[in-house]
Amino acid sequence: MESHVVTKLTKNFEDYAYEEEGIDIWFARDLKNLLGYEEWRNFLKVVEKAKKSCITAGNDVVDHFVGVNKKVTVGSDAEREIQDIMLTRYACYLIAQNGDPRKEEIAFAQSYFAVQTRKQEIIEQRIALKERFDAREKLIQSETELSKLLYERDVNDSGFARIRSKGDAALFGGKNTLQMKKKLSVPKNRAIADFLPTVTIAAKNFATEITNFNVKKEALHGEKNITQEHVRNNTRVRTILLEDDIIPENLPPEEDIKKLERRIKKGDASLATHSKKKT
Repeated sequence: MESHVVTKLTKNFEDYAYEEEGIDIWFARDLKNLLGYEEWRNFLKVVEKAKKSCITAGNDVVDHFVGVNKKVTVGSDAEREIQDIMLTRYACYLIAQNGDPRKEEIAFAQSYFAVQTRKQEIIEQRIALKERFDAREKLIQSETELSKLLYERDVNDSGFARIRSKGDAALFGGKNTLQMKKKLSVPKNRAIADFLPTVTIAAKNFATEITNFNVKKEALHGEKNITQEHVRNNTRVRTILLEDDIIPENLPPEEDIKKLERRIKKGDASLATHSKKKT
């Protein structure tokens, strides 16, 4: 397909996209024309096939195909209602996959919506990854500060590990760091926070920040006093989580944050190569 044709078709598809509650949608009657169909009834046959594909893939049709009524102007400025369908990007992709591949517009749409859907997945992954990274970085900073405070107050590295582990036990319903690592299948040489969901990382950070603040405010010294403070803060944070039915020790582990970062970077490279080939 010539590059100028691809550019024109891309612009056409993007021009007909609307944003509804932060989601890109297309109207079926617009898509019918974009895909080169003349008769609405013929296009509806393709839509029905797409709905079946949606169900087969384990998705809810109502999440991607929403029937609506629209008013259109006819002769003498009169109006009448017609049926239409709001389609998500995924719905458009399924329609293109079930369309007539001999049509140039269908062939283009199959690639266009496949790439656009993948782009959206990568964007969503990046947002989630950034949230986890930000939470992880904050926890690293707060634990680094706690380590320095402990050193200044005659608590060595072993003492820091014990304090943190007892804090984890308070947060995770009695399970210390090693026990949680075993429960979540975290390698012994890796930090448990690299496998925790964002909410739990943030909870650990919040408790640690309070500990740091109170250690300085109350001039706490010694492993025993600081342990009591850290356990108290983690217990309070756990109470907040439980009030929202969040049981931290029962949350499933997230994918290794380092592995996820590598996969997304690989996906970026793959997507760029795929897009280049299609043009």
